[in-house]
Amino acid sequence: MSGRLRAWPVLDYEELAPTISYMNRSVQVAGKYTLDEPFEVGWGNIVLDVTPRGLRTPTLRQRDVTFCVHYRLLDGDVVIEADTGSRTLPLSQDSVAAFYATFCRAAGELGIRSPGSSLICEIPDAPACFTDDHAERHWDREAARLIWTALDLAAGGLQAWQAPFQGHRPRVGVMWGEFDLSATRHRARPTAPPPDRPAFMQNAQVSAYVSVGFSFGTPKAPHAGLYAYIWPQPDGLEGRSWGVDGAAWHADAGLVLLPWTALRETADPHHAVVAFGDAVYEAAVETAGWPSDLIGPRCDGWYMSRTPPTPAAADPGDR
Repeated sequence: MSGRLRAWPVLDYEELAPTISYMNRSVQVAGKYTLDEPFEVGWGNIVLDVTPRGLRTPTLRQRDVTFCVHYRLLDGDVVIEADTGSRTLPLSQDSVAAFYATFCRAAGELGIRSPGSSLICEIPDAPACFTDDHAERHWDREAARLIWTALDLAAGGLQAWQAPFQGHRPRVGVMWGEFDLSATRHRARPTAPPPDRPAFMQNAQVSAYVSVGFSFGTPKAPHAGLYAYIWPQPDGLEGRSWGVDGAAWHADAGLVLLPWTALRETADPHHAVVAFGDAVYEAAVETAGWPSDLIGPRCDGWYMSRTPPTPAAADPGDR
């Protein structure tokens, strides 16, 4: 097998599902703290950063303590780091309920109050609360490394895609509700969220946005890959090219999907992520009237540090 294929690994949903299921629940525990932060349009403030070892909350502040929580997937533990000290606890707990109890006890020792809610969110058929989830869990280090590797590779591509966008773009990170990696571009145009949606979904749709992300799949659709959509959904998305072979519009789901299997077969998967995102934004420009002038140059910082800026009004013939 070539180095290219080893770098972008095979993802077997059935093998990863038990670890994903546990991660999805456990990261929600610390993720709840982000709901105490000022609301950022599209819930951009809640995402977990993909780090060199796992997933981490942003810096969080309560009245008497400043802290963050780092789920170190490659080490199989969670580090709560605060100005009052730090605590490390294992991810290899007997159950989600046991993890939650251990976490709240460790956080309390640092002066951090328990999360404002113990509800398990956005996971079909899950128990209502962390304290009710007593299913036996087994920590699989190899599965955790594969999960981190996929998130890390996808995040690198999505960050490169986001870099030239000059409008509002929250950090690329994991939305802990559904455990998907998200990159969004927002437009200052208010929209009308569907009134029958839950409040948190309505808050996510208060303005127009383009979303490109990565998901490991679900029990009903057990296939990892990139997804994308435009909110509000415009007409005219059928029959378009989406920048990468294998990417296609799925009207029934309202999503453009690029399977991981197709992505990893491209000559340069990192570039393919960028090309996919660019094609989705181009569709937003052509079908939904998004501005094309919000995209700046895509180049590395060293180039920009050595190259004087060119005035926007300059005649191209003078360059």
